[in-house]
Amino acid sequence: MTANTITTTRTQVNAGYETSKFALGVGMATAAMIGLWATACMVSVLMNNGVVGTAKALLTAITG
Repeated sequence: MTANTITTTRTQVNAGYETSKFALGVGMATAAMIGLWATACMVSVLMNNGVVGTAKALLTAITG
């Protein structure tokens, strides 16, 4: 006579922790991409207008 045995394993996942970890990763990646884009834009402005021209345009934009 042969006996078949079935074993099961159960794994519990903390869904709240995993979701928060994923959301934090997505937020950090998005912030990094925005920062790189802003840096590229600032370099472009400095190349086109120079430091003095950029500072003058910034002050004009702030003061009107």
